Amino acid sequence: MLGQIGELAAARYLREKGYQILSANYRCRLGEIDIIAENARYICFVEVKTRSENNLYAPADAVDAAKRKRIVATAQLYLQRNPQEKQPRFDIIEVFLKNARVQKLRHIENAYDGAGK
Repeated sequence: MLGQIGELAAARYLREKGYQILSANYRCRLGEIDIIAENARYICFVEVKTRSENNLYAPADAVDAAKRKRIVATAQLYLQRNPQEKQPRFDIIEVFLKNARVQKLRHIENAYDGAGK
């Protein structure tokens, strides 16, 4: 449930910033991408991490090397099936909740590259 709240907040945030949501919870045999969105310049593969207050670690810390590689592989398959002229970008959106309400949202653009680093 916390994840759903975070993903809805992230999608709303992206739309307000002028992005168009192409897909939410895109799944294939290689993995899942929370949100695929585009703006005038980029197609963005967005991992949303939601945490409640008093969490010891930053939500982005949960996107480890293995997770990044799965997202990159999934994005590559998506781009094969849906060719794009736009530059791909890998973002993380951290959503912080208090009493199941969004307190803060942090968009980390270009959080890692196409090699997962």
